[in-house]
Amino acid sequence: MKICVLGCGLRTPLLLHGLIHSGLRIQETALYDIDISRATDMAQLGQHLALDSTMTVRAESTLEAAIAGSSFVISSIRVGNMERRALDEALALECGFTGQETTGPAGFAMALRTIPVSLSHARLVERLAPSAWYINFTNPAGIITQAVSSHTGVRVIGICDTPTQLIFDISRVLGEAPVDVHCEYFGLNHLGWIRSVRVKGEEILPRLMSDDNLLQHLYPASLFPPPLIRALGMIPAEYLFFYYNHVLARDNQKRTGATRGAELDSLNRQVIAQLEEHIRGGAPEKALHEYRLYLNRRNGSYLRLEADAHSAFEQPPDAEWDPFQGETGYHRIAVDTLRALSSPSPHSLILNVANRGSIEGLADQDIVEVRCMVDRAGPRPLAVGKLPRSVEGLVLSMKQSERLTIKAAMEQDWDSAVLALTTNPLVGDWNAAGNFMERLRRSDPLHFSGFERS
Repeated sequence: MKICVLGCGLRTPLLLHGLIHSGLRIQETALYDIDISRATDMAQLGQHLALDSTMTVRAESTLEAAIAGSSFVISSIRVGNMERRALDEALALECGFTGQETTGPAGFAMALRTIPVSLSHARLVERLAPSAWYINFTNPAGIITQAVSSHTGVRVIGICDTPTQLIFDISRVLGEAPVDVHCEYFGLNHLGWIRSVRVKGEEILPRLMSDDNLLQHLYPASLFPPPLIRALGMIPAEYLFFYYNHVLARDNQKRTGATRGAELDSLNRQVIAQLEEHIRGGAPEKALHEYRLYLNRRNGSYLRLEADAHSAFEQPPDAEWDPFQGETGYHRIAVDTLRALSSPSPHSLILNVANRGSIEGLADQDIVEVRCMVDRAGPRPLAVGKLPRSVEGLVLSMKQSERLTIKAAMEQDWDSAVLALTTNPLVGDWNAAGNFMERLRRSDPLHFSGFERS
């Protein structure tokens, strides 16, 4: 079996570790990045991680060579790199919105920039590896998966570790083994809720809802007041913070004078320089030590800037915890998906897939994030039924915004782009959307010069 990884960012060593220890019969993993030196460095680190396995890791200089003959193509690209994320988030903040790469104006900008590139990759997969599964981890994951599903013939699944992390955190605060906790999850990517929590078959959501202490310890920061969660009657995924508390998120970003993207851009530059030095100097273990510290600092500061106005630089990394051994995360959901798609027996996973009747009121081809039964035949989404009234409008308007964003990206149509952003629940204003679009075009002519006012 051959695996292809498109995009060699700082999640690559974690993913390679997961693939090496997956139990799958992977003969080779091919890495591709537009920065060939980055792919080469990651391949060298991967070869060190794979010393005791039969898997080879190599960098390829062309997309064609990386993709050809693959059983799985994992896409995790970032068009414009972390620097562009930081600029998009800063621009959103300047225009009066929260700066966040997968929601609101910054998520919209990222989608417009990324859709054409992801489609070009998917079309190569159609031609060079027609039986492969295209596993999309490129953000914003739901909308990129929607574009690939709607405009190519590849077999595509979107993955995200947010749902599994939330379920793990529920089991943690309950003091239960994760295997004994089953949750009903539904929604769109970064717009999902849990409406049932069962422990060994017993429904315990009412007990969880009544305990403020448990609710306040569910998340990595102070995201949702317990009365809000009880009013919903459901447990929101962490990214709902940017919808339910977007003013607080924006104000905290202004207070700290930064966004998450800006902080990560600085952190990433530091660790990339360290990794390059150690890898090229023949010291892979030193590189992995710095990498673990980086992951722990990154994970430990997650959402704290937006929720609590705390910088990632304020908290020292946990030198003891090994993120490679974590029970959740990027590498776990990727490997679990590959295992399920390679198995004759069904596995239960929460994935981004075509709706096919799962959520009433959405089209069959709409990409939704729901629990699926998955085996070699692919994912089969479980029935969710009608959306609760408290979230129906939010889901439907966000899905329409996604559809319009894809249309705008495909046609480079100005009015469709402004309408897509106006329809976004975090914007809702034609003039504000047009102002952001105009400033985005000026700040990034490479990707947006083709968008012209009608």
